[in-house]
Amino acid sequence: MLTVLLYVLVIALLLLLVLVIFALIKPNDFVVSRSISIHAPRERVYRLVSDFREWPKWSPWERLDPAMRRTLSGADQGLGAIYEWDGNRKVGTGRMEITAVEPPSLTEIALTFIRPFAAQNQLRFTLVPAGDGTNVTWEMTGTNNLPMKVMAIVMNMDRIVGRDFERGLQALKAEAEKGEDPGRQPA
Repeated sequence: MLTVLLYVLVIALLLLLVLVIFALIKPNDFVVSRSISIHAPRERVYRLVSDFREWPKWSPWERLDPAMRRTLSGADQGLGAIYEWDGNRKVGTGRMEITAVEPPSLTEIALTFIRPFAAQNQLRFTLVPAGDGTNVTWEMTGTNNLPMKVMAIVMNMDRIVGRDFERGLQALKAEAEKGEDPGRQPA
């Protein structure tokens, strides 16, 4: 009986060692990127991504927890605007801060996840004119620590986050293509 337990323990340790070695050879950095063509002026799209007050209209995570607590601080929009959230297990807890803007073509955001896992990532929205519309690219970059590398063995970050980006970009497209809100002053 003791011999069987010893064999099981040795096999379990070897499997764990193989898992860790496999995780260690995973890339240190990751990029998730999705793009869409939107039939709306860049300025309209830029306003939707650079003003956190507009995110509930299109963000793929807003609908996952309608009871999520949101706090906006810092600048009203653009550089220095801050969005903090605390929600259910699907959305977790975190913070975003707009760290760079080039109106109407670029918005960069420092993204900090606190729960369900800690992570520091960067978001970038790039808006390029395309005829009478705008090509939008939403990109997230970050560094994989060992626990994230282990998770990446069984979960495909690009596929999981990429699906959220695709849903968000579709919603952003729908919102931007509605046109300007009557009476709204340009930002």
